[in-house]
Amino acid sequence: MPIFESTEKMHEVLGSLFQMLADDPEVGPKANAENINIVFYIHDPEGQIWLLHGDPTPTIVTGPCDATGDIEMWISGDDCHAFWLQKATLPVLLAKRKVKAKGPMAKVLGLLPLLQPAFDAYPGVCEKYGLPTDV
Repeated sequence: MPIFESTEKMHEVLGSLFQMLADDPEVGPKANAENINIVFYIHDPEGQIWLLHGDPTPTIVTGPCDATGDIEMWISGDDCHAFWLQKATLPVLLAKRKVKAKGPMAKVLGLLPLLQPAFDAYPGVCEKYGLPTDV
């Protein structure tokens, strides 16, 4: 059974995590300065999370969106969960073809250091939503 029991739960959990990053006074402006839109197509369950260039901070959209993704990434809900728990790294997920990506990956890899606040917060998010952390 997938970690996220429904698309709605996945959107709620990951949407809140992404919103926390967008609202962070250091992360939000730095991510926004990249001037890119990133979409994560998540399967098992099916859903989308968008990180859109905004003014003055990024905008987070869960579900379908009319925007165009400069970077598109496809990942399972379970692998996404493992990534945020730091049990899997993006380079390894890419190498194992557990993440498919389209667009300027150098920009994505350059944003990885900005994710530390989300990595730190995700175990607490899991506790709040009753998700396991022993994957």
